This record gives sequence, C-alpha cells and structure tokens, in this order.
Amino acid sequence: MSRIRVADLAKKWLQDPAFRAEYDALEEEFALASAIIGARARAGLTQEQLARRMKTTQTVIARLESGRARPSTRTLQRFARATGHRLIIGFEPAPAKRPGNVAPADRISSRSEKRTRRRA
Repeated sequence: MSRIRVADLAKKWLQDPAFRAEYDALEEEFALASAIIGARARAGLTQEQLARRMKTTQTVIARLESGRARPSTRTLQRFARATGHRLIIGFEPAPAKRPGNVAPADRISSRSEKRTRRRA
C-alpha cells in the first residue's frame, strides 16, 4: 500500500485556483492566531494563567489561538495588557492582483467607472 504525503497533497491542491483562493483567504486569520500564540509564549504564560489575567476562561484563550474566533479590538487590548504587550493595528498595501483575479467589489467599481466615463 502506498502512502500519500500531506505535503504532496497540499502541493496538488494549491494548483486548483478555487482551493488556492480559499487558502489565501485564511492567511490573515492564521497570522493573527500566530501573533497571539507568540505573544503569550514571550510572556511565559500558560493559557490558564493568561485567562486568569484577562478574567476569562482557558477555553476562550484556546479559541483565540486556534483562529476560530474573531476577537474584538477590546479583547485584543485586554490580551495585550495581560501579556505585557502593546496593541498596534495597521494597514499594508495589498499584494498586486493577477489579471483575472479581481474581487467582486473591484469588478463593480470598474463597471461604474466605465459608465461614468461614457456619460462624460
């Protein structure tokens, strides 16, 4: 019986444009979860210790670290204080889009711009 390696499956799946789009959409959630885990680790706290400092439960901390939760700014501020960090929220330019890979909102605004140009 031959074995299939996860890395080989991932490589194959990432060639599918629909799969790739969904995978890329999760990047931000994973980045936040990774930052949360890193901050807790740097603070040298267990999930239970952090939960006590934030006056919440260990389950809530586990959900934050899993990426399944979308924490509010208030929760992130409490997390930052509890871990001895400062919360910084920023914006970065989006990566250049490949032709044909346009978000629906971009398609709508492009159509509106074309209509406006025709009227002028």
